[in-house]
Amino acid sequence: MTGTRRRALIATLVAVLGASLGVAGAGHLYLRRWRRAAAWFSFVVGAALVLLWAFVDPSTLNLADPAAVASVDPATLPVAVTAPLFGLLLVSAVDAYRLAVAGPRMTDEPQCPNCGGELDPAIDFCPWCTIELEWERPGEQQ
Repeated sequence: MTGTRRRALIATLVAVLGASLGVAGAGHLYLRRWRRAAAWFSFVVGAALVLLWAFVDPSTLNLADPAAVASVDPATLPVAVTAPLFGLLLVSAVDAYRLAVAGPRMTDEPQCPNCGGELDPAIDFCPWCTIELEWERPGEQQ
């Protein structure tokens, strides 16, 4: 299995595990796409709040007590709330897979040949996967 395929598989598994817990953006965190993970998480939480506000009777939720809102059984929520949320979590996992298959971001920074992480030219190893690197520095003779 190639590195890109393994990375895509792991990112997808992390995304699906996160989605099964109701957390969008977990696969993006694995890929170190911090802003995209925060965007997915915020989007899904915002969508959940809007859907709850629109489709759930306020008398069934004690909105004054956050613990009571957190303990709501998802099985009692209407399909008009749960179906779109499951769809968003699925799309988040698919997006993480797509990003992993596309490979590392194209930047001007040097990238690790093993994991694709951004490298610091001042050190001789990758801070992400700890592989030892050998490269020529300007002014250095071999």
